[in-house]
Amino acid sequence: MAGMMLEFNRPDRCIVGTVGSPGNRLFLIQVAEGGQLAAVAIEKQQAQMLGIRIKEVLEQLAELGHDVPDEQPPADLGPLDAPLEVTFRAAAIGLAWDHERQRLLIELMAGPEDESDENALLQVLLTPAMAREFAARAEVVVASGRPPCPACGQPLEGSSHICPRANGYRGPLFP
Repeated sequence: MAGMMLEFNRPDRCIVGTVGSPGNRLFLIQVAEGGQLAAVAIEKQQAQMLGIRIKEVLEQLAELGHDVPDEQPPADLGPLDAPLEVTFRAAAIGLAWDHERQRLLIELMAGPEDESDENALLQVLLTPAMAREFAARAEVVVASGRPPCPACGQPLEGSSHICPRANGYRGPLFP
């Protein structure tokens, strides 16, 4: 099967978003540039780690003297753009600094289990300001799900949560 490569060199928007209710959400990275729109499915942990790692890279770049905004802009909390069609599911995510273009490069690669196109690759170049905004939204989107159990950290699912640290005890752990 031939590979598919999508490049967004100057995106208008690049965000993490979700579809569905907490506990059953599909996490997506959506990129828009001009009339081109792409959405790649990712795991919640991938969204969380990508946001954290982008912040770390931006801090390192600032220490090296690159022009990186200090303050975090307000996160773009608007809805995902329509039409929403998932291009593929990311199996691997790469992050790098393109020194020549002074932009952060995010690469999303499909895995062999993705039947749509096993050689699919999406590349996005973000300015440091856009990268900081992306990371801020990723943090908000990940945190907007089910609250974690204070004892074990697993997501709370109403009264059906059986905490392994409580050895299955269903009473209130904390008064």
